[in-house]
Amino acid sequence: MLLLIIMALSRSLPPADAPRARCCPWSGTPQGIPAEPGHLPASARVELSDYRSEILVLPGIALAIMAVLSLAAGWVIAGRMLRPVRTMAERLQQISDRNVHERLAVAGPRDEFKDLADTVDGLLDRLETALDGHRRFVANAAHELRTPLTVEHALLEEPLIDPDATVEAYRASFERLIAASRERGQLLESLLTLAGSEHGRGRTEPVDLAGLAEQAVRDRALGLDRHGLRVRKMIRPARMLGDPTLIRRLVANLCDNAVHYNVPGGMVEVATRLTAGQALLTVTNTGPVVPPEEVDRLFEPFQRLRRVADDAHHGLGLSIVRAIAVAHGAVLTAHARPGGGLTVEISFPAMS
Repeated sequence: MLLLIIMALSRSLPPADAPRARCCPWSGTPQGIPAEPGHLPASARVELSDYRSEILVLPGIALAIMAVLSLAAGWVIAGRMLRPVRTMAERLQQISDRNVHERLAVAGPRDEFKDLADTVDGLLDRLETALDGHRRFVANAAHELRTPLTVEHALLEEPLIDPDATVEAYRASFERLIAASRERGQLLESLLTLAGSEHGRGRTEPVDLAGLAEQAVRDRALGLDRHGLRVRKMIRPARMLGDPTLIRRLVANLCDNAVHYNVPGGMVEVATRLTAGQALLTVTNTGPVVPPEEVDRLFEPFQRLRRVADDAHHGLGLSIVRAIAVAHGAVLTAHARPGGGLTVEISFPAMS
């Protein structure tokens, strides 16, 4: 390209005259004119100097023209190449929490821009799921917190509207108020635990999973006897790295769930073991029949198979279990037992 520009410029110059041709070293030295510039006549030296100046000016002009053409071509090409990026940026600026369901949906052949758009759409999918879960959680939490407030208001109002209320009536109302306040405190504690476990685990240190399972069964001995439940323990050594406080809460929640959602004379089975570099915790319980399609829903916040009023349970136990498992990089699987009840297995990375 540069050579073509130089040739075009050279053709636009006036043709060289005879004296200039005679002075050029490569054209020979006819008529006895010496080839050395120092021995040329004054007029020939001037012509030779002018010719050399033209030879030096032509590439400079050609380079300047080439630079302008290159900048113009680069600007056009870059604009065409970056147009999809600008389009995607404009569409992303229009997406907010109100229309997070919208997607870029870039069509065309598979290339870098298509891959980038698909990646952004995947991110928007995950963001929409998280926002929907957050909205459901806030709505459910508001509903659960409103229930004890309604009960407390009724308990406060009951003796006031009864002109014949006695000290015993006031005392009974206060006792029920204390129970409602304790229930609300447990709910708030569960909400804080759930928020903390979803944020991530705290300190990491060796955890004796088998020891925590043994302790959880011992701590619930009275509840097991009260419900007439049989306990089957298959606890073998299993150690892992994690947050001891959160893992203790996970084991306790699984055992509480197995005891509370059971049937009189039922069974609770707790097992730990090491296998294939994994520390396994399994808790199985008898109980009401759980439809297989409902199992996953039980691990969502405030979800219960059957809602029972004033049972002091808010449907947060299994959701906390799942959040703690995710924070520790564990794999949680659950399935309904054919005769009723649930089996939950959590696989933690074992200590190396």
